[in-house]
Amino acid sequence: MTSFDSFGIKSEILKALNEMNFTTPTEVQEKAIPLAMGAQDLIVRSKTGTGKTGAFLVPIFNSTQASDRMAALIILPTRELALQVFSVAKDMAAFSKVRSTVVYGGASIENQIRELRKNPSIVIGTPGRIIDLMKRGELDVSGIKFLVLDEADVMLDLGFIEDIEYIVSKMPKQKQSMLFSATIPEQIIKLTKRFMKNPQFLKVGAEEQMTVNTISHSFAISTSSRKVPALMAYINEYNPGKSIIFAETKRGADRLYNVLESQGMNATVIHGDLSQAQREKALSEFRNGSRFLIATNVAARGLDITDVTDVINFDLPGEPFIYVHRVGRSARMGNTGNAFTIINEDEIDAIKAIERTVKIHMMRIELNQDPYLEVGRDIGFSHYRNRENNGGRGSRNFGRSGSSDRRPPRRSNGGGHGNGRRFNNDRRN
Repeated sequence: MTSFDSFGIKSEILKALNEMNFTTPTEVQEKAIPLAMGAQDLIVRSKTGTGKTGAFLVPIFNSTQASDRMAALIILPTRELALQVFSVAKDMAAFSKVRSTVVYGGASIENQIRELRKNPSIVIGTPGRIIDLMKRGELDVSGIKFLVLDEADVMLDLGFIEDIEYIVSKMPKQKQSMLFSATIPEQIIKLTKRFMKNPQFLKVGAEEQMTVNTISHSFAISTSSRKVPALMAYINEYNPGKSIIFAETKRGADRLYNVLESQGMNATVIHGDLSQAQREKALSEFRNGSRFLIATNVAARGLDITDVTDVINFDLPGEPFIYVHRVGRSARMGNTGNAFTIINEDEIDAIKAIERTVKIHMMRIELNQDPYLEVGRDIGFSHYRNRENNGGRGSRNFGRSGSSDRRPPRRSNGGGHGNGRRFNNDRRN
């Protein structure tokens, strides 16, 4: 069995890995680390939860000296994901003097500037904040030796490709680039041709396996006015464990949170209208005891919580790849999981599209919704989908829609950041 010491990495890194209880590399680490240590550009297609973080951090730390200023830039799509990678980087630096820092929106840019002025060797961040700091003259990428794009398909999904192109355009051509992604759409291939040199393409897992085979997929048909009863029936009949429930809009997420709280269920909510402190508090609550986390797509992209057993799509995802991103939150690192989706009668074609694209079977289940018909009515859920999505995504249109809703969440401020382990437990708006 391969071990990390077989890679010939520095003793201080090995010592840190042992302290982190990481002794056996995952498949993606075993394949990627030797190539990365040989200065090879990499495009790595690997599904969620396979340990991609270690696949790029180990070779970067192994080739970086404490005196190197701004040697590596690691770009991720969300602040949560950036914070999780930063947490692993700090642990890996326990016995070396290689410093890293993290930059992301929604936090004090002045504090981040102060950290950058301490000349860290590794900068981890989100595209928007990286560009802000570059334009202020505080983040100089002209000497970058290592560039990592993690969750490249998510960055494409969130519209960050132009930002990535801008950042890369300011970097030297002579650098080592590594791109990691669960899927490799054609747009990403075109992007890599512009800044990578003869990249090695690594595929981890079966090509047709877009989601892990330890997830059971099911759906139930309801109506817009009875989706809350369908959800309550599913919870009571199937007793899901630690679950993320996806809502299409921020208002819908808030209302679902209020419904579950009204039923005495331990829930929390996260979406784009929350402050950074509120988001961190929500994640801390979910990691430390809450049974349900209600989330929108964007808010959930950076989550990495290893003990999630169930993903519930209260609203149908906009396209099959979004379904993959969502259900990847469960069944981490070989565990089993469940994915359940509530749809309207005229959305059955979308279920078939998911089955064809993702190459899975989604079992239809019947739910006794009648005992729960009054649940949620006083919170305005009887026709919420028709009101909020009027003019947006129609039920037959398998496209994406957003929400301009700015209703404040019914939560309090405060909280701390729960640092989830990401070394062998990657990923994902």
